[in-house]
Amino acid sequence: MAMSASEDSAAPRTPAAWREFALARSAALGFELAGVAAAEAWPELGRFAEWLAAGRSAGMSYLARPAPAAAGEPAGYAREDIRRVFPWARSIVCCGQLYHTAQPRSIERTDPGRGWISRYAWGDDYHQALQSRLERLAEAMRAAGGGSKDGCEEDQFRVYVDTGPLVERVYARRAGLGWQAKNTCLIHPRLGSYFFLGALICSFEIAADSPLPDRCGSCRRCIEACPTQALDPPYQMDAGRCLAYLNIEHRGPIPEPLRAAMGKQIFGCDICQDVCPWNRKAPVTLRPEFQPRPGLVDPELEGLAGMSEEDYRRRFRGSAMKRAKYTGWLRNLALAMGNSRLERFRPALERLAGHADAVVREQAEWSLARLAAGGEAEKGQGKVR
Repeated sequence: MAMSASEDSAAPRTPAAWREFALARSAALGFELAGVAAAEAWPELGRFAEWLAAGRSAGMSYLARPAPAAAGEPAGYAREDIRRVFPWARSIVCCGQLYHTAQPRSIERTDPGRGWISRYAWGDDYHQALQSRLERLAEAMRAAGGGSKDGCEEDQFRVYVDTGPLVERVYARRAGLGWQAKNTCLIHPRLGSYFFLGALICSFEIAADSPLPDRCGSCRRCIEACPTQALDPPYQMDAGRCLAYLNIEHRGPIPEPLRAAMGKQIFGCDICQDVCPWNRKAPVTLRPEFQPRPGLVDPELEGLAGMSEEDYRRRFRGSAMKRAKYTGWLRNLALAMGNSRLERFRPALERLAGHADAVVREQAEWSLARLAAGGEAEKGQGKVR
C-alpha cells in the first residue's frame, strides 16, 4: 500500500503511536472493532491443555498441534503460546467485523419444512474478506515504518483468520473487543456477538488495550437453550455435542442420541447467540459481501435435497457453506427432513437412501424410520443428557 508524503512524515515511533496508527487504519479498512494485545501466554491459554485432555475438542485433532521443540522448554501445544511458533511475536492487532443482517433469527422461524443455515454463512466466505483487509493493514504498517530502526521495515507480520495456531478469542478479549461469554463467544456491549475475528501478529511492541469486564452476570439463557447441553459447564464448549461442529466439521454419521436435537439445523447453529440479551439490539452491517445470498435464509428443504454435487459447488462457490462437503450437506438435509415428521419428504428420503455414500444412506434410512413412527416428536426431544 503506497503512503503519501504526509503519512510517511507522520510515521509512528512509539508503542502508543503505533496503537493509534493501527486502530485508525483498521477503522479505515472497515473493521467495526480493533484493539491490541500483547503476544503473551495468557492464563486462559493455559487452560487449553485441560480442555483437550477432557476430550472436548471432538474430532478436531489439528487443535492439538504440538509446539516446535525448543531447548530447555517443556513440551506443549502451539496454541498455548504463539511465541512458540513465532518467537519474534510481540503484539497482536485484533479486528472484529460485523456480519449481522436484518433478517429474522433462528428462534423466530419454526416451519418444520424449512432448514436453518447459520447467519454467518449467508454471505461470502469471511476468511477471504477479512484476510484481504488484514493484509492491507499489514502493508500499511510496513510502509509506515519509514525505514527507521524502530519502524517495521525489517519486522515481520502474520495474518490469521481462524486458520492457524492462534486462539483469536483469547487475544481479542485481551485487546478489549469483548468479554468471553458463557457460550464461549465474545460479546461486545454495543455490537453483541455477531462479528468475525481476525488477527495481525507483529514483531514489534504496540501499546496494548485493556480487557472488558464479564457482563454475563447470572444469565444462563444460552446454556439452557442449547439443545444438547454443549455449554455445561459454562464458559466451555463440548465440541462433540455442539450442533455446529456436528453438521459442519464432523465427517461421519451424526451420533444417534443427538439426532433429534439437531432439529432443522442444516449448517451451523445460531441458538446460543439468538437467545442472548446482548444481541437484541445488535446493529446490522450494510457490507454487500455479508448480505444473504438468495434462498439461504430459512430455506425450504425439498429444493435443497434435489441439488446435484455440481449444483452444490456452483451455488456455494466463495461461500463458507462448502466447509460441510456435499455428502455432509446431504446427511444434514436427510436428518432435518426426518426431524420434520412431514410425509411429503418421503420420496426425497427414499432417493437419498439409495445414495452411493454410506453415511448419507444410513441417515436417510433413520429419517425414513422416524417418519414411519408418525405422530409428534417425542416429549423432551430437544434436550438430551
